Amino acid sequence: MKVIDIELEDRSYPIYISSTNQFVDRLEGKVRGDNVLIVSNTTIAPLYMDYVAGLLPNKRVETLVLDDGEIFKNNDSLQKIITKLLTLKYTRSATLIALGGGVIGDLVGFAASIYQRGIDFIQFPTSLLAQVDSSVGGKTAINHPLGKNMIGTFYQPKAVFINVDVLDTLPRREFISGLAEVIKYGLIRDQEFFYWLKANKDAILMRDKSVIKELVARSCQNKKEIVMEDEFEQGNRALLNLGHTFGHAIEKNMGYKGILHGEAVAVGVRMAAIVSTKMGLMSVDQQCEIEEMLKAFLLPITMKQHFSFENMWDAMLLDKKNTSTDIRYILLSDIGHGIVIGNVPKEYIEEAFTMTMIKDE
Repeated sequence: MKVIDIELEDRSYPIYISSTNQFVDRLEGKVRGDNVLIVSNTTIAPLYMDYVAGLLPNKRVETLVLDDGEIFKNNDSLQKIITKLLTLKYTRSATLIALGGGVIGDLVGFAASIYQRGIDFIQFPTSLLAQVDSSVGGKTAINHPLGKNMIGTFYQPKAVFINVDVLDTLPRREFISGLAEVIKYGLIRDQEFFYWLKANKDAILMRDKSVIKELVARSCQNKKEIVMEDEFEQGNRALLNLGHTFGHAIEKNMGYKGILHGEAVAVGVRMAAIVSTKMGLMSVDQQCEIEEMLKAFLLPITMKQHFSFENMWDAMLLDKKNTSTDIRYILLSDIGHGIVIGNVPKEYIEEAFTMTMIKDE
């Protein structure tokens, strides 16, 4: 088992990474009181709800199953969690467990942060995307019709339990989608990791356990270092949003249907690379290398145009990183070096949009 400690004073917690059932005792030891509510979705609950509940033989364990999908990361789902906690008469000593991907993790974390002004929660991520990114760092949120993740808090879990064995049941498209967040770390801060991914491409796509374990651990280590430096995204943590300003706008304009988060991020990363080149921050060869990397991992770098550039622009204006006068972008000055920058000419963004969004003939 690999253990990575997130050191944030009284908000510190461990990330446990394993490919076997080594979580007995460790999970129960992170539950402060007697009462636990495991929240999952209709896809994951039949596969792993009994497994996680079985790790807590000495606790009162209740369960809640929500609908699956980004479109359900909303206030209705949040209220279902709160109502279940109230119906069970759970107090501040209760613990929530998020069993699922990024949607469940964000929902449950947000519910934990506001129920009776805050209760404990634990992440048990089951998607690659959640294991390498969203389960770590304490960002919680629900979506608003006008924008993604617009209602949320910074609220750290008590622990993150990552069992890479659960990736065996992850659909191939969702596994590949999660790789966009992995590649992101190599692009923004860890060039060595970028080329390690490139060298291990075949083993990664075959889901070789030892390689996946290393991939998850190195991703979490990168996330750890950024979060410890900038927990509340006042500075360099914004780098984790490479591709997300564009990706979130794509997801919002598609109504969170027909495209996975990692796919939207991959398209957004390509747009960021194009804009970086147009800004003179990096070379065309570097842009092409990034595009080839995304394609090598079977991620999309183009998509059919479902909406106009102005629709995209309007959504980007609501991005949380923005200042009062400008959109802030995460761009690249090299592979392994992300930068936060404003004052990007709008025409560069439109050119990247035109190059990426393919019109039907």
